[in-house]
Amino acid sequence: MAEFIETIVIGAGQAGLAMSHHLAQRGREHVLLERARIAERWRSERWDSLYFQFPNRMMRLPGHAYAGDDPDGFTHRDGVVRFITDYAMRNAAPVRCGIEVTALRRADNGRLRIETGAFAMEAANVVVATGPYQVPKVPPAAAGLPPGIQQVTANRYTNPGELPPGGVLVVGSGASGFQIVEDLLQQGRRVHYALRGHRRVPRSYRGRDFGIWNEQSGFTSRVARTIPPGFRPPLVTGHKGGHTANVRRLVQRGVTLLGSLRGIEDGRVFLNADLNASLDAGDEDFRATLREIDAYVEREGIDAPRDEAAEAEARTIGERVPEVEALDLASAGITSVVWALGYGVDFGWIACPVRDERATLIHDRGITREPGLLFLGLPRMHKIKSAFLWGVGEDAEHLAEHIAGRG
Repeated sequence: MAEFIETIVIGAGQAGLAMSHHLAQRGREHVLLERARIAERWRSERWDSLYFQFPNRMMRLPGHAYAGDDPDGFTHRDGVVRFITDYAMRNAAPVRCGIEVTALRRADNGRLRIETGAFAMEAANVVVATGPYQVPKVPPAAAGLPPGIQQVTANRYTNPGELPPGGVLVVGSGASGFQIVEDLLQQGRRVHYALRGHRRVPRSYRGRDFGIWNEQSGFTSRVARTIPPGFRPPLVTGHKGGHTANVRRLVQRGVTLLGSLRGIEDGRVFLNADLNASLDAGDEDFRATLREIDAYVEREGIDAPRDEAAEAEARTIGERVPEVEALDLASAGITSVVWALGYGVDFGWIACPVRDERATLIHDRGITREPGLLFLGLPRMHKIKSAFLWGVGEDAEHLAEHIAGRG
């Protein structure tokens, strides 16, 4: 007979633990099932030199906040793991590690039934908190790479020493791609960087970190559906104390910038002629960010000194960068490719009708049309901050209230 628990939370990362906190506050019976260890993706699916992308003061979960002596610094990945595991221990979260859920369906008795390789459990509620970064995106063109080229996705990249000697092609213009490029440069590797549109922002401006401005102004609390389609996350890094992630400056450090990937054939990478357009758009995003912060400062009467260095950078007109239509991998000395094109989710193990014909999850702030089946921690699930360590708690509280209301 399957064990029954009122609520099963799948995943013991930041989202699952925030969910556990709010369920415990309401006295609701629950258990967290974790496929490996607490905060596993932070442990094994991040590169060695990764730092939290926002200041330490933004490291917080419900009832637990950073309490160190460097609130404006940036914490290494290992420190984030400690923060999350400490949170689990302080809350005595009922986590069962080493249990991978392989199937979820509606049982004949009306309960939700989860299956693992060894046993089954049933629940009135199941909260899927398996994380926003599950399946790395790799383009179909990757199949055209020569067999001698080593390929690795961003979640499997650890450090330059794990790649074969030679040049590296990094594909993807988000925070992961940029930070991996810098990591490779630090070890003296020759880097080609293929990118498309990206949102350049100042690391700090007028005495405060970009993330702080975003939070104080209420931007990250905006409901996600009010954000225009195609709006990109900011390009930020917390490495070396945090600094502005400026793609143009990579050229001065020896990086060859390329347009976005179009295809791969016969050892050649074909590229779109959109490099300079992407760089120009990033420059305009930088200027727009400064204007938005300036307007907020003036509107709220905030005492924040002008930032002449950032203003001067905003006035700078970027130089044209040579664009190429194709890159011969052998001639460029490239022996490996890092794919940093973002992530998708895998809900193929869920046999409940919660997705549309395009496999997109149908929900209202994590609540699906399948009674008791809930989701938490997905990008822009409700607000811009929904998937952030410091933002997931609000949605967790909402779901806990929903569960309590079901009786």
